[in-house]
Amino acid sequence: MRYPIILVILFSCLILKAQEDDLLSEIDTDSVINNYATAAFKGLKIVNFESTKLVAKKELTLIVSHRFGSIENGFDSFFGLDDAVTRLNFVYGLTDAINIGISRSSFQKIYETSIKYRLIRQKENGFPFTIVAYNSLLVNTALEKENLPKLKFRDRLGYTSQVLISKKVNSKLSLELAPTFFHDNFVTIDEQDNSQYSIGFGGRHKLTKRWSINIDYGWHLNRADNSPFKNPLSVGFDLETGGHVFQMHFSNAQAMNTNGFLGQATGDWSNGDIYFGFNLSRVF
Repeated sequence: MRYPIILVILFSCLILKAQEDDLLSEIDTDSVINNYATAAFKGLKIVNFESTKLVAKKELTLIVSHRFGSIENGFDSFFGLDDAVTRLNFVYGLTDAINIGISRSSFQKIYETSIKYRLIRQKENGFPFTIVAYNSLLVNTALEKENLPKLKFRDRLGYTSQVLISKKVNSKLSLELAPTFFHDNFVTIDEQDNSQYSIGFGGRHKLTKRWSINIDYGWHLNRADNSPFKNPLSVGFDLETGGHVFQMHFSNAQAMNTNGFLGQATGDWSNGDIYFGFNLSRVF
């Protein structure tokens, strides 16, 4: 429980400290359009959690996400290289405020569709937050009927609903809160409820014109007492290159879809059981 308490205190202190600054003097000249704050986050994800950034209207973005195996095993798995998983995610902007996506991950051979839509934007001298909703539907095709003779198609399904609430505090600091509901029709732990809840905390701090450090954490609220899984804690760096963002990160979760990293993170930062990964994006 110490991680959530520390993060809540840190999150609150950062917001209180930021109120001492004059927001107008801190915002970049290119970060306010029609009095709306923009570029709170440069990537579509902070690290694991979705950010409030959306793809522009009629723009198609391909995100190639790669996460190696645990570095704990050292040279036995070449620091995770032998156990890597990949996720390909296409995101299209129906409008500037509505995105749809489709992805395939080699982790549990998951196919996923999603919709992400902005409800309200942070505005200078107006509403203080940007609020975005995110919903997804996944199909786990790795489940084998030979091992689960009563398996039906509906058992492969999972769902996610999130509300993403972000605030661009100043030109360097952005914060996000992400209340999350997710449901898996099939869970591996008998005592685990199929419907699960968590609160995500995330933030981005700009280090230089091109570099930023990102962090996010998922506080699972109803994990079964006998569950071996952990709360996901991830730290990464964003590098802006010619309008594109290259993300590098470390996490104790190898899965990259929401149900996976919130419900099935197996790593432990305290013993070095963590995964290195990166995201590459390409706009068409």
